[in-house]
Amino acid sequence: MKLGELARDYLRRAEVRVRSAAGATASKDYPDAVRFSQEAVELSLKAALRAFGVEYPKEHDVGGVLRSVGERYPTWFRDKIDELAEVSADLASKRALAMYGLEAAGKSPSELFGVEQAEKALGVAKMTIGLVEKLLRKTSS
Repeated sequence: MKLGELARDYLRRAEVRVRSAAGATASKDYPDAVRFSQEAVELSLKAALRAFGVEYPKEHDVGGVLRSVGERYPTWFRDKIDELAEVSADLASKRALAMYGLEAAGKSPSELFGVEQAEKALGVAKMTIGLVEKLLRKTSS
């Protein structure tokens, strides 16, 4: 599979996660909305890296890698890398909490995440996908 095809597949899967996050938000399943949004951001950023031939570590937060290779990207995308890296780090730090809660403190995921966090996570996931879609579209033409 070519890098561009792999990147587009990652982005397609990110879009599925955003739809799942929107559905979870509508169903008031806020922890899952955060989790799905995190996965959407992760897949989107990995698509951006793959499209430019960048190998990344098998971890959930690839913002640092994106920052380290920022010079490879067009200026308009490069200008967004710090924001994207911050989004990636923030959501990656919430990934396990959204799945398992704070077991040691006896807090469930539903006690930790509410509508505000879910809507914010969904918003930044949509923003990330939009930027990566534009990147892939402009680099494939």
